[in-house]
Amino acid sequence: MTQTAPWTRKDVEARLADDTARAWLGEALAEAARAAQAPPTPPSPYTSHTWELRFAAAGRQCGQDNADAVRTLLLTQARAGIDTLTRLYQQGSAAERRAVLQALPSLVQGPHAVHLLDDALRTNDTRLVSAAVGPYAAAHLDPHAWRHAVLKCLFTGVPLDDVADLERRARGDGELARMLTDYAAERTAAGRDIPHDLHRVLTLTGEKPQRPQEL
Repeated sequence: MTQTAPWTRKDVEARLADDTARAWLGEALAEAARAAQAPPTPPSPYTSHTWELRFAAAGRQCGQDNADAVRTLLLTQARAGIDTLTRLYQQGSAAERRAVLQALPSLVQGPHAVHLLDDALRTNDTRLVSAAVGPYAAAHLDPHAWRHAVLKCLFTGVPLDDVADLERRARGDGELARMLTDYAAERTAAGRDIPHDLHRVLTLTGEKPQRPQEL
């Protein structure tokens, strides 16, 4: 279940299979809203808000295809801060981590969650890599980290369409062009195909893609 713009409760309810799932979602969002209004408490690895247990159960209760959207709604409704987001990411499954990454643009102002992107980009899980190159990365990854994120997409087969704001960030980036050209040369020398997306992003940098024999 993917969508460029944030999912709304109405969007998600329309996708749920039955009234039981919709009722569960309503209860979960109410618990998250209450947590957002509650006085802050010291973080503890031994206790969790009820909505956090719902966050983990979203796939079972609402269907795996809807889990990302449900979890993102819960995080937004709870106004999850960076400590909560980091804890849920570190303790969560790959699917739960993906939802945390997708929620970052709505919840974190500034680069305070870049460490979560860095962790996701160290994995070879294409779902996490894809989630890590969204709008939050476009806004907050420094040029060095962003270039390596683009290369990570090429390494792992994540479509560059998943990289938010690719055209703006790639435009005129000579260092990215050099890295892409070197990567293409390595692939050619090893007798491997060059990903089609590589030529596309190389063109965005302002460099002319070379034919394989020129690399």
